[in-house]
Amino acid sequence: MGGDAAGGDGAGESPFQADCLRGRRALVTGGGSGIGREIARQLGLHGARVALQGRREAVLQQAVEDFSREGIDVMAAQGDVRSSEDAERVLAAVSSRFGGLDILINCAAGNFLATPEELNTKGFKTVMDIDAVGTFNMSRAAFPHLKAAGSSLILNVSATLHYGATWYQVHASAAKAAVDSVTRSLGMEWGQFGVRVVGVAPGPIRGTAGMSKLAPGFEEMVAQTIPLQRMGERWDIAMAAVCALNCASRAIHRRWNRPDWTRTSRRTLTMRQRRARAWRRRSRREW
Repeated sequence: MGGDAAGGDGAGESPFQADCLRGRRALVTGGGSGIGREIARQLGLHGARVALQGRREAVLQQAVEDFSREGIDVMAAQGDVRSSEDAERVLAAVSSRFGGLDILINCAAGNFLATPEELNTKGFKTVMDIDAVGTFNMSRAAFPHLKAAGSSLILNVSATLHYGATWYQVHASAAKAAVDSVTRSLGMEWGQFGVRVVGVAPGPIRGTAGMSKLAPGFEEMVAQTIPLQRMGERWDIAMAAVCALNCASRAIHRRWNRPDWTRTSRRTLTMRQRRARAWRRRSRREW
């Protein structure tokens, strides 16, 4: 069997062969923390060589040290996805180190709570730039390397905020909707070059920066609104990524994996709205 669990409730043994990604070369943006870190870790545990990109050098180096102790071939590549120059520089460094690139995981994201009337243009644009522009910058810079690989994949990590509407998330919802649109467009245009483009749209994920920012102290309350009565784990999303990258999934293209635990019934919406207001009031007091 494949890589072990990440730690934390709900994680388990990988259902994939431990070497199913052997020989693959991956770059993960936002790979130093949160969901991105666990995706990168599981790619490495399944045989891939992994590069971690992020803005915080210390966070990246800590992840590199931790991964190296697990036997993962890993490197750090400091850079800001909002900068096309950084994107080109990082891709050149990764390709030089690994001899090419087969996999790009766009996981870098930004978010915070804000009502539309309180949110200014700078805040809105910052999230759009990290999520949407960052996804485009990295994909565009990676394209020549992915095309040269012959059979490659871009996986964009989105969200479910914009499938309906989410309180205090107009900026993040717009950004994730844009990411989904980029996924569809790149999938349509780059499939002919052997570059598959897919998306993963997590719902609430326990133990992430997103949950600590958006619903501090309310994890159990959030879990009660989910049919499975539990939140997703970072490990769950990492397994979805490994599945999409596995050679058995070569027909998956321009599609999204929305884990079942994110689906809520219509009768929970009013409850969720009330709880969203409670989160907002509590967060404003604490901040």
